[in-house]
Amino acid sequence: MRFLAKLSLLASAALFLASCGKNDTDTVTLKFGHLANEDHIWHKAALHFAEQAAELSSGRVQVQVFPAEQLGKELEMIRSIQSGIIDITVSGESMQNWTPFAAFCGMPYLIKDLEQLRSVADGPAGATIAAEIEKSVGLVPLGYYVRGPRHLTANRPIRTPADLKGIILRVPSVPISIAVWNALGAKATPMAFSEVFTSLQSGAIEAQENPFALINSAGFAEVQSHVNLTSHVVGWVYVLIGKKQLEALPPELQEAVLEAGRRMQTYHQKLFLESEAQLRADLESKGMQMVEVDNAAFQAIAASAVAAEIPEAIRPLYQKIKTNQ
Repeated sequence: MRFLAKLSLLASAALFLASCGKNDTDTVTLKFGHLANEDHIWHKAALHFAEQAAELSSGRVQVQVFPAEQLGKELEMIRSIQSGIIDITVSGESMQNWTPFAAFCGMPYLIKDLEQLRSVADGPAGATIAAEIEKSVGLVPLGYYVRGPRHLTANRPIRTPADLKGIILRVPSVPISIAVWNALGAKATPMAFSEVFTSLQSGAIEAQENPFALINSAGFAEVQSHVNLTSHVVGWVYVLIGKKQLEALPPELQEAVLEAGRRMQTYHQKLFLESEAQLRADLESKGMQMVEVDNAAFQAIAASAVAAEIPEAIRPLYQKIKTNQ
């Protein structure tokens, strides 16, 4: 605890000293880390953000982008931002470690399509979620990346919950996801994304679940034969900057960074819409078989698990979103 307290004081002092010494011609360097590799549209959008931040600030804001968990795993990068070591990352439901409101980014069977996702994320519900993240995590959303539906990959067809019994399934370290997949019959196993490929390869896990984009960019077609079309989550992730880091910037650079974030979001959505249909074809061309599933059976069991697991603090907002479908 003493070490953490000292680290926090040192980070705060560094931010204070950095802000005190700035003038109108200083250049600011921001470190942006994320988990996807260089081929993923998250990375392409992050590079666009860097370009826009430089342009809007006349070169005074330089963003260094580090893909593929070079700066740490997802939760490690969040903690590094909180400590003042790095500045920007991408995260969503994993922030439930700090606030239950982050669960909405990846709530099973809550949001049915992209139109509803935008309505939630861009509307009053999204404003509430973003404000809670800023308050509880100390991170400010610069924009969000829409995600394609999450599907279950394995080396066999999984058409019903009964087919899941006992399968070792990698899930993110998210309480609701763990509860849902355990209720469906799997052995939910939390694991960092960077460890998934080798764990599938070695047989330490047997399945995983992600959108087409991550299934493709991570090369899971090399170690998994079937994509079971569960579409169990339609969600989003935020691109987040440390609140202290943002507020340490002069006002004109804060606005440049915020506007770069808005442009990044628009650019990412364009890439997403262009790529989603092609991604399925790419996976099929690599030998992956697409399997239709009994979505009603999955959803019925998942709904009970979500109802039992959802924290009281977010239940009213959950019901409001559910009612407005």
